[in-house]
Amino acid sequence: MVRGGFIYIITNKNNSTLYVGVTSNLKERIYEHKIGKYKNSFSYRYNLKKLVYYEGFTSIEEAIIREKKIKGGSRTKKIELINSFNTEWRDLYEKIEFNM
Repeated sequence: MVRGGFIYIITNKNNSTLYVGVTSNLKERIYEHKIGKYKNSFSYRYNLKKLVYYEGFTSIEEAIIREKKIKGGSRTKKIELINSFNTEWRDLYEKIEFNM
């Protein structure tokens, strides 16, 4: 069975810090960020709870490849990617389909 995957970018309320992640369950993973499930994580330390970008893939392997490419890029490239998808940097969490 092939399991799909997602890459995502989260930020804080001031949009000053970005985190790129990968997951097989986007809704659940962003919820974990929002409640601060992992107290020793980078996202918890910098209060990153706002989902500003995501992409879906047919396999988790494809998502991991894309995550590495985005992480390897500059902050400017990440900002351009977010702006192309979400110009107002709104929190997209509520727009995620529950069956993803």
